[in-house]
This record gives sequence, C-alpha cells and structure tokens, in this order.
Amino acid sequence: MSKIELKGVNKFYGKNHVLKDLNLTIEDGDFMTLLGPSGCGKTTTLRVVSGLEKPQSGCIHMDGKEIVNAAEAYFAPPAQRNLNLVFQSYALWPHMTVFDNVAFGLKIHKVSADEIKKKVEMALNRMQISEFAKRYPGELSGGQQQRVAIARAIVSEPRLLLLDEPLSNLDAKLRVDMRSELKRLHHETGTTIIYVTHDQVEALTMSTKIALFRKGELVQVAPPLELYDNPKNLYVADFIGNPSINFVKCKAKLSDAGMAVSGVLGNMEFSRADMTPDAPRSGECDVTLGVRPEQITIQRERTSPTDVEARVYSGMPAGSETLVSVKVGDVLLTVKEIGSSRYSSDDTVYLSIHRQKINVFDTASEELIKYCV
Repeated sequence: MSKIELKGVNKFYGKNHVLKDLNLTIEDGDFMTLLGPSGCGKTTTLRVVSGLEKPQSGCIHMDGKEIVNAAEAYFAPPAQRNLNLVFQSYALWPHMTVFDNVAFGLKIHKVSADEIKKKVEMALNRMQISEFAKRYPGELSGGQQQRVAIARAIVSEPRLLLLDEPLSNLDAKLRVDMRSELKRLHHETGTTIIYVTHDQVEALTMSTKIALFRKGELVQVAPPLELYDNPKNLYVADFIGNPSINFVKCKAKLSDAGMAVSGVLGNMEFSRADMTPDAPRSGECDVTLGVRPEQITIQRERTSPTDVEARVYSGMPAGSETLVSVKVGDVLLTVKEIGSSRYSSDDTVYLSIHRQKINVFDTASEELIKYCV
C-alpha cells in the first residue's frame, strides 16, 4: 500500500516560488507522471516526496501517516519513507558486478545471503538482464545500465518508486523499449510509481494518471486519454499531443440549446449536452477551436458539402504516416494521414473534419467550453 497526499505544499529557493500551494493525491498502485516544461516544479515535487528537499509549508501523508508537517518542522527522513529513487544518471558502482550493484542495499540492511540471491535474481529476471549478472557496468549499453539501476531500485520491493527522467539519456529506440519494460514492471508489481518527464509521449504511453504543471502550479490531473481528449484549457491542449493540436479562432453564438460557431472551417453547431457546465448560456464570444491533426481527413476531391477547401503548404511523408501542412485562408493547419502519401505544394485538397471531436475554448478565459465526444 502506498497512497501519497500532498496538501498546501509550498517550496521556495530564495525568492523563487517553485511550488505554489500544491495539492495532489496519488492513489495506491498509480503510475503518476509529473509532466511539464523545464523549471515547472515537477522534479522539486519528486524531491519533496522523497525527503531530499523540505518545503516551507504544507503537509504530506503516506498511507495516512504524516511524513511532512512543515508548520511543526517535522520531516521524516528518506530512510523511513519506504521508497527508492532512479535518476537520470545510472549511478552504478563501476568496480562492482551487476549482481553486486543490485544487492548493495540488501547487504547494507543485513539481509541473509540466500535471501539476497533470491531477491536479486528475481529483480534481474524481471528486468530481463539476468545474463549480465557477472558483468561490470562498463561492459553494458546505456539501456542495460538503466535496467540495472531500476533492478537495484525494485529489489527491496519498495512501496513507492520514484523515477526522475530515467530515459532521457537513451537513444530513441532504447527509450521505446524501456517504456515497455516500465509499463510491464508496473503491471506485474502493482508498485506505486511517480515518474518525472518533460516528454509527453512517455507520459501518455505509460501512465495511469498525468499531473501537468505550469510555473509551479498544478494545471490538470487526469488519465492520459482524458487529458488528451478534453484538456482543461489552451495550455494543456497545446502541451499534449504530437504533432501539436491546431487552433482556429472563430465567433460563437450561445443559447440554452448550445452553440453555433462560424469561421474559416465553416458553420458548426454543438449541442448543450456536449458543453461544459461553466460554458456561457447566452450571448456572443470569441472562441478557439482545437482540432487534432488526426481528426482531419484529407482528400483530393470534394465528397461532402461540408468539406473545406484548402491548399497544400508542404507535405512531409515519414513512412508510417504523412504530415501535411495546409492553408485554409490565412490559417495554417497540420493534417496527419496514416501511411505514406505525396502532396505537392499548392495542390488543392479538401478537408473533412470530425466535428464532434473538436474541442472549443473560450478565447478570453482560455478554458474548455465544449468536450470532445
């Protein structure tokens, strides 16, 4: 069991307010990814949970037990928090074999030799590196060394595993392989994992929940698909997704029945049932449509009266997919097409847009007012 609750946590480095009244609950068994750009506070959050940093205010509970109470200057030491950390650097002992690196913590805690052998072999098997037990770190690839570091972290069966950008030093193929290993590890062990990254692809593919940060504040916490389909505001929509979401400025008329939108993509009507509770119920306002590139179908001929005529700006085939930049009036859109296709600049094409999948944001407040359904 390992449920973590952060309440009203504030952290300063001098005058720099790094964490701003942070409230976050990580349920037992979650794979929670802390996501955001550099300097947003995600690594500081991890260090505060681990005990490597002390917040100036706030409380943290683990399974109902208080481990931080800044007001009373109580900070449980890291050794009492039953957690392990894996950092960006592997931090392996170069003069020790893989087996001894993984066994090091168990030996410090005076675990019996038979138990150490059993636990280390299990951890190495879980990370699929048992054949490297007698090798030294210098004889391993970067991906293999990272697996050793993770095996060392899980060998003591911690309730909580903290991972701080552990894959950022690996090449693209190894990162994909290690994502698969980490997801399998979480499924098999049920360990609560807090994972820090700035890579939203890692966050989307591995997490059960994502906590997105901006300038020390928590913007949205949600399962990956919910975050992708219904971002809370324009910041979340813009940060999540690769290639990036298309934004199109439009005008909207609102009523109890819903919303009528007009702009370069044509006239659209959305039901009140698909709108957020806070969406205006009347009047006119400026809105921003959020259209994911894969929600646009590109064709060389018009097949429906609602198709939008566009002109190809550039085509970028990449084998398994083709990205096409097109212009509708002065608006530049990105379209994602599965498979390899060739488009020449200035070709006339027609766009079919999955309208129910469109997000609509109030341009002034930047908040979501119509769900993707």
